[in-house]
Formats: sequence, C-alpha cells, structure tokens
Amino acid sequence: MNSSKVAFLSVMSNTTVVILKIIVGIFTGSVAVLSEAIHSFLDLMASLIAFFSVRISSRPADKTHPYGHGKIENISGTIETILIFVAGIWIIHECIQKLMNPSPIKLPFLGILVMLIGAAINFVVSKIVGKTAEATHSVAMKSNALHLLTDVYTSVGVAFSLLLVNLTGWYFLDPIIGIGLAIYIMVEAFKLMKESFPPLLDASLSTEEEQSILQIIESFSDEYIEYHDFRTRRSGPDEYIDFHLVVSAHEDIETAHDLCDRIENRIQVIFSKAQVLIHLEPENERLKT
Repeated sequence: MNSSKVAFLSVMSNTTVVILKIIVGIFTGSVAVLSEAIHSFLDLMASLIAFFSVRISSRPADKTHPYGHGKIENISGTIETILIFVAGIWIIHECIQKLMNPSPIKLPFLGILVMLIGAAINFVVSKIVGKTAEATHSVAMKSNALHLLTDVYTSVGVAFSLLLVNLTGWYFLDPIIGIGLAIYIMVEAFKLMKESFPPLLDASLSTEEEQSILQIIESFSDEYIEYHDFRTRRSGPDEYIDFHLVVSAHEDIETAHDLCDRIENRIQVIFSKAQVLIHLEPENERLKT
C-alpha cells in the first residue's frame, strides 16, 4: 500500500471515530469524551494535512523547486503539533470548568464502548501508518502515526475513567483524567516539534546519522587523500549530503568518478533517498588553499 493510500486510510478512520465520539459525548455529557472528540477531530485535520503533504512531497523536482517538495512534510508536521497544543489548552479549559461544576454522566457504558472501539480502529491504522512512515522516511506520516497512537492511549484512558466514575460516583475524576490526557498529548507534541521544525532551518542530521555517513566515507580512505566541508540537512523524507573529496592530482577522472559513485551507493544503502554531492579536488589545488 503506497503512502497516499495509507494517508487516506487514516483520514477515513479518523472521520469514523470523530463522528462516534461527538455523538456519544453529547449523549453522556462527559467532558473527557468530548475532549477526546476534539482530540480526534484534530487528528482528522492532521490526517488531511498528511494526506495532501505526502501527495505534494512526492512530486519530482522542477524548475521552481529544484530540490523537490520534501519540506512540505516538515511544514505539515509543524502545523500538526501546533494543532495538538491548541487542543490541549482547550481540553484543560473545559476540564477546569467541569471540575468547578461537576455533573453526573449519562450512559457511561455507551461511552466506554465507543472509546474502546475508537481505540481499536486507530491502533490498527497507526501500525499501518507507522510502518509506511518508516519505509518512506516521511515526517508527515510519522507525525500522523503519532497522532493516531496518542488517540489510542487517550481513548483507553477515558474509557477507564468512565468506568471509575460509574463504580465510585466520583464525578471529579472525569475532568481530572481529561487534564492528564491533555498534558500527555502536549508533551508528545513537543517531542514531535523537535523533529519536524529543525529541517525548516536546514539543521544537520543527527549526530548518530552523521557518524554513520562519516564511517562509510572513511572506509574508502585508502583511495583518497582527505575530505572536508562535510554538510548534511534533511528535507521531508530526503537527506542531502555534500562534501569535498581530495584525490591525487595524478588520478584520472574516470577512476575518481568511480570512487564517488561507490561512496554514494554505499551511503544510499542506509539512506535510500539521500542526495549525495561530492566535489572532487586534486591534491595540488587543496595545497594552494
């Protein structure tokens, strides 16, 4: 299943879950259920963003965008995290209001049933989306999988809170658990922001990723003199790697070009979508600088 189809699957699953939660939230009067409905609605918005960003980012480079359209995924991932923060603030506000004015919950077992059904649907879809995200290195898909998985946890948490409220009659548990869930999803959003936003500023790949690339370059050290000006960055699912490679001034261009090809191919074993640019320098030119 390709990225677009998987993204569309998450849109459909979120739409179903949102409709169920909104209806049951209104019937039960549970602020936790309504908070979950808002959370799932934002997941739906995130899925829509992921769906369109994946379609756009997969377009090939053109005259206007010679480096491709990959950064649209980082933009969408950043927007998604902002949506989660907004949802968290709204949920906390509503829970505080409910905490100050507690009220009974109607049909709690209906709420429990819908929460568990929603959790089951999103659990299955999150695994499919997450597997696709890993295979395609898609930031948008990865953030979408995170949205779905947090919805699973929060749905199960709300189901548990409804059960406790029904068994104990402690209605204050409903808004308290809602606040806890809001804080949880905001923390997860912050983690995602740290991954999706830096590429917009052309930040380097992680230290671990750069070290693995340098190890590959250095494994060919007996065929060149040195390398320098090593740089990396990420754009959506693609990595951009460039460096200068100093070779003997007596090396013929065909041999040097073959070396560059072999280094590039080895890097792409680990980073399949990497765009590698190697600038060759003869040894005497390097000495002049």
